[in-house]
Amino acid sequence: MTAPDTQPAWLKRLIACTPSQETLAAHPWLKPIAHRLLDPALWKVQQEAVARGVAIGIFWAFAIPLAQFIAAAAHSVWWRANIPAAIGMTLITNPLTVGFWLWLAYKLGSLVLDAPPPVVKADGGSVVDWITSFGGPALLGMGIFAVGGAAIGYVTVKLAWAAWSWLEKKRSTPV
Repeated sequence: MTAPDTQPAWLKRLIACTPSQETLAAHPWLKPIAHRLLDPALWKVQQEAVARGVAIGIFWAFAIPLAQFIAAAAHSVWWRANIPAAIGMTLITNPLTVGFWLWLAYKLGSLVLDAPPPVVKADGGSVVDWITSFGGPALLGMGIFAVGGAAIGYVTVKLAWAAWSWLEKKRSTPV
């Protein structure tokens, strides 16, 4: 009897749509660490590496608005995480969804800070006052999404992988 395949189908699809290790290693900005990017351990689909990759990708998706791929790949090398999973998870925030996430982050940050309503420009407030009335709560909300999302992503991968492995084992066991 052979061991069950340890790669869930959803993970195979996610990995298929991310850049290859050769593509990343050839990128001019990543050339200084190209030898590290080619380490096979960073591309293997193993439970711990994928869970770390998901956590890193979710964190950087919310932590910075630009260059999330680069930050996720660099931190995947540092934390020995699956690079395709990390890069794939940065796609949670993209130009089509960033407005929604910022609005939700502002609402969460305002709730946590018990912030007053934003300054209305027509009331004589300056542009700086108007931006800062949104900025603090939005930054706090995005920070909460980054840290909380990374923790939830890590635990979800671990639990889902364990459940999937248990189901595969149960299916392969003769009755």
